[in-house]
Amino acid sequence: MSFTLLDLGAENFEFGANVWNWRTTLEIIKSFDVLSDGKLRQMEYNATGVKIEKEEAHLIGEKIQSEILPKLAPDKRIFSDLSVTDAPDDGTLYKDEDEQWRNYSATHDWLKDFSDFCLKSKGFQVF
Repeated sequence: MSFTLLDLGAENFEFGANVWNWRTTLEIIKSFDVLSDGKLRQMEYNATGVKIEKEEAHLIGEKIQSEILPKLAPDKRIFSDLSVTDAPDDGTLYKDEDEQWRNYSATHDWLKDFSDFCLKSKGFQVF
């Protein structure tokens, strides 16, 4: 499953995410407590068209850059439980229910690109 974030102010300015990155990113966004539960629920599914306003997008981008990226050297990644590791993703698909959280992570570089998108956008819609 993939997600496409479309800028509300500029045609053809979009950002792509796969479920593996996006699930972790949503947990990060939830930890900031800046969006309503309704928006967060809609963001869990692609093609909902939920709108994130410009102020919200910019706040998300700022918080990722100030609170998350400093914890992640360029060779680290963050899991959906917000723990950080320097172990590279080896592509293992964890099927055991107790380990499935290990399937979802985002790297420093991916989060940097996402935060840059948020900061440059006029808000975005999730498709």
